[in-house]
Amino acid sequence: MQRRQFLGMTAGALAAGFAAHVPLLNATASAASAQGTLDAAAFTSARRFVRTRFGNIAVVERGRGEAALFLHGFPLNGYQWRGALERLAPYRRCIAPDFLGLGYTEVAPGQSMAPDAQVAMLAELLDRLSVDRVDLIANDSGGQAAQLFLATYPERVRSILLTNCDSEIECPPPALAPVIKLAREGQFVAQWLAPWLADKALARSADGLGGQTFTRPAELDDAAIEMYLGPLVRNAERTNAFAIALDRNWLEGIGARLKASAAPARIVWGTGDTIFSDAGARHLDGSFGHSRGVRRIEGARLFFPEEFPDLIAEEARRLWGEA
Repeated sequence: MQRRQFLGMTAGALAAGFAAHVPLLNATASAASAQGTLDAAAFTSARRFVRTRFGNIAVVERGRGEAALFLHGFPLNGYQWRGALERLAPYRRCIAPDFLGLGYTEVAPGQSMAPDAQVAMLAELLDRLSVDRVDLIANDSGGQAAQLFLATYPERVRSILLTNCDSEIECPPPALAPVIKLAREGQFVAQWLAPWLADKALARSADGLGGQTFTRPAELDDAAIEMYLGPLVRNAERTNAFAIALDRNWLEGIGARLKASAAPARIVWGTGDTIFSDAGARHLDGSFGHSRGVRRIEGARLFFPEEFPDLIAEEARRLWGEA
């Protein structure tokens, strides 16, 4: 299996005319760079661990007041949200945990890393942090967990902001099939993640994590690659187990519970994503009882929330009534 196939088998190819939209994205990034963003050293220093029955959950927090819970994608961790945390800390107590099996969370022996266990972990984590209700912000597999959390604990969710992620019609997306296959063979980390960690230029290339999931992969720096892939390569068995646990439609039958939710929902969708199709955005828009529509970001790829934190902050503040 070629690495170019990593998360690249869906029909959502780059939107036609992507180049025409690059100035818009560049302007967004320039605005973001003018504001503070935690670097890898500062983020690491801010990380603490919350003891739960699921393990010691790695968490970074900024701000105070009503809480917002940021749920990252795969194979990333809470570092994905560093820019958004700084921008939204004046308005919320921003909480960015690492999922079981990803990032720096220390998983308890024998603990499942399936999505239902992730949701139960999040609920206990919030209890430990004395948080009753949250605004959810999520990307990629974190969006799957966000929907499951809302369906399981509707009373704990004030609002939900989803970027490109699973929906009931794409869970898991077809693009994940080669990842799951290699993980079952115990080879996902060895064949893809370890080479990317060892060769940062490869990680940024068209065959790497950056080229396949970031809008401007050249700006994915070495520190971010180390932050994301280092713990996954060091815990290869755990990482493969996380991927294997995604091999079923965890969102099947969730529609009625999403429709019944009173939480306002907003979808922000990158059109350059090759993992999740625009059909998923349309499905999510129709799934929530109080959807506030879809905003499409032309040419943006799967992990655009990391690249354009001002955009995420703008949408979150509007959804929260803080704009």
